[in-house]
Amino acid sequence: MAWILLLGAGAIEIGMAVALRYADGWSRPVPSMIGIVLALASIFLLTHALKSLPAGTAYAVWTGIGAIGVAVVGVLAFGESTAPLRLVCIGLVVTGVVGLRLLDA
Repeated sequence: MAWILLLGAGAIEIGMAVALRYADGWSRPVPSMIGIVLALASIFLLTHALKSLPAGTAYAVWTGIGAIGVAVVGVLAFGESTAPLRLVCIGLVVTGVVGLRLLDA
């Protein structure tokens, strides 16, 4: 169950980052509030996952899911770079997240 909570927290973290991108430096109230609410929801789920998972593992996976997800959204929705070295680096983060999950299994 903790891994499901952690996965949910990471997914919500992606939504938070996208909302904050649209917040335009906190100048747009609706995306700003959405970003804050999603950040709190993500931290809430992370906190519950930490009851069963090692803190270092959970935090690394949580930030990794967020980083990977935001990078993918950036490429697909915002036309960000798909330079080969960038994709390799994102792949390394994926490898690290999967590796941490396998080590905890």
